[in-house]
Amino acid sequence: MLDNKVILITGGTGSFGKKYTQMLLEQYQPKKIIIFSRDELKQFEMQQVYSAACMRYFIGDVRDASRIEEAMEGVDYVIHAAAMKQVPAAEYNPMECIKTNIYGAENVIKAAIKNGVLKVIALSTDKAANPINLYGATKLASDKLFIAANNMVGTRDTRFSVVRYGNVVCSRGSVIPFFRKLIVDGATELPITHKDMTRFMITLQQGVEFVLKNFQRMQGGEIFIPKIPSMYMTDLAKAIAPNLPQKIVGIRPGEKLHEIMCPADDSHLTLEFKDHYVICPTIQFTNQCNFTKNNLGEKGLPVKEGFEYNSGSNKEWLNQEALLNMAREIQP
Repeated sequence: MLDNKVILITGGTGSFGKKYTQMLLEQYQPKKIIIFSRDELKQFEMQQVYSAACMRYFIGDVRDASRIEEAMEGVDYVIHAAAMKQVPAAEYNPMECIKTNIYGAENVIKAAIKNGVLKVIALSTDKAANPINLYGATKLASDKLFIAANNMVGTRDTRFSVVRYGNVVCSRGSVIPFFRKLIVDGATELPITHKDMTRFMITLQQGVEFVLKNFQRMQGGEIFIPKIPSMYMTDLAKAIAPNLPQKIVGIRPGEKLHEIMCPADDSHLTLEFKDHYVICPTIQFTNQCNFTKNNLGEKGLPVKEGFEYNSGSNKEWLNQEALLNMAREIQP
């Protein structure tokens, strides 16, 4: 599907963008891969690793409508990964978060429609479901914008969908590298915000594969959510440092005890497939789709009323061995 196609990744120098680029180069023969981001140093560093003839590096910010429109000329597929993601930074700099996550989303949508892009997938987060912090609220707004964009395309073929998943094990700023740095720096204990705290966990490989598959599945308007395991933060700390004591430090501002990916209030819109869920749009599109059967022929069934996909009540959990295997992915 992606052979001889032009793919643009916003925020492409991040953990996801680099892994996505690696897998595109290994599995497909793209005409171009455009890395669109605002940090020239990160682009330079990425260029030393990914320098295939099809690679293009564009300096730009999704806040800049004219630049993203220019970069998207001739593009077939877009992965929108650019975002301001750190919860504390968003709370302290709310307008900056809004400019990137909401206005930036609007710019990507308008540029994609104007340039006749075929398919756009925007990356979301579990924090967008029933959000209690600004980061989650802006990503919920972004999700709504991308879904509603399917009503803006008119007779064009452009389609928009969203992928929502939990904590990415290998990403910058995630808990495993944070714990490892504390250990390297000689910490005598690991901080745990709450003894019962849980999180959904996914590896970069799984996240990229899920996005690739959803380019094939999507009809436009879906929020795709993978079935992934949960973990207790205490178990993760124990797996990484079994002999190091843990200190309960309290839940931080804007933090939940458990994360949600399919809210109960959306249960009437939620379909369950073999390895994922789909939240159907709340609005009717001009060209209404039958979301119970996707473009790969996979069939989904409605979930029970009041169903909630919650990291604390998940059916699948990571055991000690699986946790260690995940941790080894970013072994220093």
